[in-house]
Amino acid sequence: MTILVTFHPNQTRNFQHYYLNHVCIYWRDAFPGLPGYQRFVEWIPSTLLPLRIYLKRCFGECTGIGFLDATRLVACQNRRISSHRMFEGLAARSSFSLNLVET
Repeated sequence: MTILVTFHPNQTRNFQHYYLNHVCIYWRDAFPGLPGYQRFVEWIPSTLLPLRIYLKRCFGECTGIGFLDATRLVACQNRRISSHRMFEGLAARSSFSLNLVET
């Protein structure tokens, strides 16, 4: 479960690369009896319920204050807008401002 949790904030996009080139090299002392990659992947489904319980306990109570990320989400390049139909009826072109909150 620790390996799965530490993978997500890491910059590695491929779990196999992360496991073989980071966990197996640098964390071998922390995890004695570390299984091979294929066996570890077979064990992942059995960690989902304990992982869900752990993450649920990590959440605090909602205080009414929320944070959002104001990063632009680009669905497609401008030259492909007329041919891209994935978000048709759901999204539209609009202007975007990073100054969302007045101080």
